[in-house]
Amino acid sequence: MGDALAASLLRKQLKELTKNPVDGFSAGLVDDSNIFEWQVTIIGPPDTLYEGGFFNARLSFPKDYPNSPPTCRFTSEMWHPNVYDDGKVCISILHNPGDDPHGYETAAERWSPVHTVETIMISIISMLSSPNDESPANVDAAKMWRENRDEFKKRVARIVRKSQEML
Repeated sequence: MGDALAASLLRKQLKELTKNPVDGFSAGLVDDSNIFEWQVTIIGPPDTLYEGGFFNARLSFPKDYPNSPPTCRFTSEMWHPNVYDDGKVCISILHNPGDDPHGYETAAERWSPVHTVETIMISIISMLSSPNDESPANVDAAKMWRENRDEFKKRVARIVRKSQEML
């Protein structure tokens, strides 16, 4: 029953995003037969180091969505303090609901069933604009962001160029 509800909700969100696209990203299914796997393309936000880039990612939804959050993993190369080496995005709203066992986030900052694909993607776009180097997923990227901003900018410029060449 739970996955039928999740599938219905995801179909509704996909239909809405197809009818009324949101600036900054596009979304669709990886495979039309699986509503739980989405392919998204994030357009590098204006006035950020990622501007002009086209970054592909995959959203994988659990069968109990919206009670549990999806995971988001960049399939394009990404250099960012809040993205693990394997591309997995680390932001508060994608963390399971409830209190943070590490005491870093409040329950209000974590996943809530009111979130939609749109609010998730807007949070990821915001993450690209404002890295959180206090709680990094990629320690090397966070260290470079703090200590060698010019080198960080060069590295991001390379992945932006690479993303444009992949079009």
